[in-house]
Amino acid sequence: MPGGEPARAAAAPRQPATALRHQLAELRGPSAVPHPLDARALAALASNPGCRRRALLDGAGVDKGALARALGAPAPFGQSQFAHQRGNTFEARVKTDRGALLMRLLHERLADGSAAPDPDTTATPDLTAAGPQGRTARTALALREATAAGRWALLDHPMVSLDVAGSPAFLEPDAVVVHPDGSWTVIEIKSFPMVDGAADPAKVGAAARQSGVYALALERIAAHLGEVTEGPEGKEDAVAARVRHQVLLVCPKDFSNLPTAELVDVRKQLAVTRRQLDRLTRIEEIAAALPEGTTFDLRLTEDGQTSTRPVEELTAAVESVDAAYAPECLSTCELSLHCRGRSRAAGAVESLGRGVRGELGGLTTVEAVLAAALEGAGDAPTGDPAVDTLRRAAALRTEALALAPRPAEAVCR
Repeated sequence: MPGGEPARAAAAPRQPATALRHQLAELRGPSAVPHPLDARALAALASNPGCRRRALLDGAGVDKGALARALGAPAPFGQSQFAHQRGNTFEARVKTDRGALLMRLLHERLADGSAAPDPDTTATPDLTAAGPQGRTARTALALREATAAGRWALLDHPMVSLDVAGSPAFLEPDAVVVHPDGSWTVIEIKSFPMVDGAADPAKVGAAARQSGVYALALERIAAHLGEVTEGPEGKEDAVAARVRHQVLLVCPKDFSNLPTAELVDVRKQLAVTRRQLDRLTRIEEIAAALPEGTTFDLRLTEDGQTSTRPVEELTAAVESVDAAYAPECLSTCELSLHCRGRSRAAGAVESLGRGVRGELGGLTTVEAVLAAALEGAGDAPTGDPAVDTLRRAAALRTEALALAPRPAEAVCR
């Protein structure tokens, strides 16, 4: 590539990982323990890749739930204890008899002509180890051994990891199945029902994003393993470990406790997660733009429950990073109520939804939208499709109100 500004920019050295970790620790606070990222958090992060605020806070390991409470806008979502217990009970039912029912559901949905798994010969390796690092290493070894064996294997609650902003995020899928051909399938077990073979699209989408995170972590293990030598009985063949892009989503059938399952393609979710993690590895660029001395430290009391940081200081720190609020954040991000309040106060059209924002073109505030709709009504077209559509809608509304009966007339009739 010829010299010049692009070449110099491309060759610019990145901030060392140790320096980045130190900077993120300062943002988190000297006494704050990094809040671990799980698959749900990574999936939610990938669903809103334009939010620099969430990228920085998640990359720094800030506890967004505690931060939201300190700001006076606690998260509006969470799983009840009853729902958690119901999910655990359903998962245990699905995995009884060494996962025989689960393996049968997977084989039926694949319908690829392969031999059905035999419960007596399906391997169920022990994945216990000390600490998350030990469990991650044990999972990688079990995947290698199961792939080399060339037979069905069921890994119950394996541990995998992804590098997020220089730190490992440990993830625990419900299960992973190794096929005789060396491929791997992610199993996601949820307690929401499939009624007449279909489930709530929003919940399926969330499960797909979460499964995509697991699949990405497994892809990195598969790439590290490369080709695995396979063949009992002295016949050796090289089998490439690979992750299938279809995950098995297992849910209760209708409103019973009987399990059913469907294959869900997660290639789109994989691509989005990859892009977002690439953005996270460059969060030093976001951190470098912060005012000097910015920190999200709550300065908790000795019991670790009460924040002593003034709300004004915390608000200023949070607002120093741009957010990309949308109504979808209300079900995925702990800071959503705070961001919604600020978005509404600023009159931002994003608070009405991404679809509305896309239709309004250069009109970025509700005030600008109302002005465009009401000013100049009846004038010649402006050439701006959004403005012309708004003015036409305002004119139709005025005509409809003029033709509507008055309340007194309506009563007399």
